[in-house]
Amino acid sequence: MSAIHIILQGKGGVGKSLVAALIAQFLKADGGAANNVFCADTDPVNDTFARYDAFGAKRIKILNSNQNIDSRVFDGLIEKLLEHDGDAVIDNGASTFIPLSAYLVENDVIDLLQSAGRVVYIHTVLTGGQAMDDTMAGLHSLLTSQNAPVVVWENEFFGPVAKDGKTFVDTKMFRENEARIAGIVKIHQRNPDTFGKDVELMVSNKLTFGETMTSPLFTMMPRQRLKTVQRSIYDQLANVLRASEVEEPRAAGKIKAAKG
Repeated sequence: MSAIHIILQGKGGVGKSLVAALIAQFLKADGGAANNVFCADTDPVNDTFARYDAFGAKRIKILNSNQNIDSRVFDGLIEKLLEHDGDAVIDNGASTFIPLSAYLVENDVIDLLQSAGRVVYIHTVLTGGQAMDDTMAGLHSLLTSQNAPVVVWENEFFGPVAKDGKTFVDTKMFRENEARIAGIVKIHQRNPDTFGKDVELMVSNKLTFGETMTSPLFTMMPRQRLKTVQRSIYDQLANVLRASEVEEPRAAGKIKAAKG
């Protein structure tokens, strides 16, 4: 069955578009040329995902002049997802988090997609540092309002995703919602002078891992480091998504988070 990956988080600047790009790359690599991945960017403020040439993401303006969700436009996107033969990745902006979440609930969108044979995942980002509380609030909102399995991305760019010595899996939120969480993918904090600069250069130029292997912006060692980052992300995603397909709903106590 094809899968639909929806990225949602109410806090801006935490790496949502990066997550969308990583998922799209993984799906294209995992399925090869036969996997026709449909990509869409509904962020009305920052069309970061749409600026990746490799994905051909369709820019969809879902806000009307009153800054409300234009239901007819989003209706069209849902119909496209139902018609599309393959996986899909939908990136969304922080400014549309609340109205878009409400649209999904009001129109039973997740149920509609699932009843049509689509596997639906909601991906959200947790980040360390000052934004951790805000991203946790966004995750809590999704867990209490949406009925699709949630993949949690721990982005360590701003530091370890932990508070008072407790990681996400140590929290009450995780314990109470463990059956809803398909898995955890970590974007590990690495040496900022090597790995950090390599990833920043890749992201700022809207390049995929594959494109960095031929880009003149990168020499041998940066390419090697990016291969390490790619392998870590891909291994974790494969562990989470394939395990979710086999075991749904996931048995409690078997968190699907890969190390690396």
